[in-house]
Amino acid sequence: MNPTIKAKLSPILQKCFEAKASKKLTFADIGKQLGKDEVWVASLFYGQAKPEEADLKKLSVILDIQYLTTDLGTQTFFPTRGGLLELPPRDPFLYRLFEMMQIYGLPLKDVVNEKFGDGIMSAIDFTANVEKVKGNDDSTRVKMIFEGKFLPYKKW
Repeated sequence: MNPTIKAKLSPILQKCFEAKASKKLTFADIGKQLGKDEVWVASLFYGQAKPEEADLKKLSVILDIQYLTTDLGTQTFFPTRGGLLELPPRDPFLYRLFEMMQIYGLPLKDVVNEKFGDGIMSAIDFTANVEKVKGNDDSTRVKMIFEGKFLPYKKW
């Protein structure tokens, strides 16, 4: 893990990453056991998602960490979303996502507005999935699916 990002995480989240690594688990492995998507689990590890009490109890067992319900409990932990990354990002993968938004952001916005009207895609009522697919040339490709509720701008 990037040391700059790690330093921004709370000690309990750092401990979650350490336990995940020592147990050689993937976010998909943990997600299957929690009944959650791997992207949501990763966002929880980065402090960007709020878990339910039942999720924390299961995660405590999976990672063999006590006190998750105390440190990340429903009354004690409220995510501060965003703020972990510098802009533009230096990591090549993250920079490419940033670059995609610079290049395709306005075109995507226009296409969404043409299809749905004046509004935005929610990042709250939202899911993200990652799939590994084969390209036409037999290359390995990354398929990312972002699905969010459309929220029209209010007119008054």
